[in-house]
Amino acid sequence: MRLLFWVAVLFGGAVGLALFTQFNQSNLVLFYPPYRIELSLNLALALLLLVFFVLWTILSTVRHLSEMPRRAAAYRERNRMLKAQSSLRESIENLFAGRFARAERTAREAQVWPEQAQTAALIGAMAAHRMQESERRDAWLGQVTAPEREQARLVSLAEMLADNRDAEGALETIAQLQAQGGRQIQVQRIALRAHQHLKNWSEVLRLARSLEKRNALHPVLALRLKQMACEALLDERRHDAQALNEFWRSLSAEERHAARIAEPAARYFSALGRQQEARRIVEEALRVNWDSRLVLRYADCAEAGKALPLIQQAEKWLVQHPADADLYYTLGVLCLRQQLWGKAQSCFERALNYADPEEQRRLRVRTHLALARLFEETERPDEAQRHYRESALLAS
Repeated sequence: MRLLFWVAVLFGGAVGLALFTQFNQSNLVLFYPPYRIELSLNLALALLLLVFFVLWTILSTVRHLSEMPRRAAAYRERNRMLKAQSSLRESIENLFAGRFARAERTAREAQVWPEQAQTAALIGAMAAHRMQESERRDAWLGQVTAPEREQARLVSLAEMLADNRDAEGALETIAQLQAQGGRQIQVQRIALRAHQHLKNWSEVLRLARSLEKRNALHPVLALRLKQMACEALLDERRHDAQALNEFWRSLSAEERHAARIAEPAARYFSALGRQQEARRIVEEALRVNWDSRLVLRYADCAEAGKALPLIQQAEKWLVQHPADADLYYTLGVLCLRQQLWGKAQSCFERALNYADPEEQRRLRVRTHLALARLFEETERPDEAQRHYRESALLAS
């Protein structure tokens, strides 16, 4: 539509100019003594237009010639900038592709353009780090001096130090970041690795909880880290019942129900003579997660001569798990402590029947030993010897 408009305007102008020149009979006379020049007005206008065009052409040519050095410099600068940008892109691609030597080389080429020199230095530092070149890495990082890139430099340095197992250096760098207000998820991940290396389990637990809450850790990894931290922190408090109880109460319900956390907690409480707390821990955890480690630990939760409540609870569990060899073994141990010889023997024999010969070999060894001790208590030495032999054969 726009093209049609301009074509119409062009044709209209041409028609108007033709009509003007056709009906214009005016003359132009120039006096320059002793000369007299007479021209038609149409020719005079045409000559003026020609003179204007010639002057405009000359002036434009002069202007373009005077600007040529500046344009040539700008052209070279633009080419250098484009080449540097291409080198930066190539450096990033090589870094992700694992071609670290090439990434470092192209990062150096990308520094030709000053605006991206420090960004290229960060990439070069990462490439040198991947090649275990610490001196070159530090040289690259030393080039990053701009305040707006300080946070990027510190995060990169902390991650590199954590990769090199310099946990203390990584934490010092993170402290500088946090002093500047850095609270990124990546910083917390790096701090988690550093604290894990230093076995600062309280910090590992705190960071794992924080990252899990922000969906920054895979649930399985977060659970594993929390279990490791809780196991270590429980072990540190295993001789202090009050500290052990306070730490246990500080855990979340999900953490208390995890078998790898509940089992050592019950073991330590039992060792400190706090069988009631141990029993409550195991029963609450089994209510959520049925686990053989907790089932076997339940036998240690009985006070001397007070195993009947635990026997009753184990019998209730048998209704839900009628073929659980670990549960039969635990019930047998509880009956043995209560001197219910016949019931204990029956439970141990059922444990042997239900135990898998390959996967539960250790349980079968323990069951044979328990039967041997039972027969010794009931003065049946021949049967006791037979079970001792069976346990020895399985153990070998």
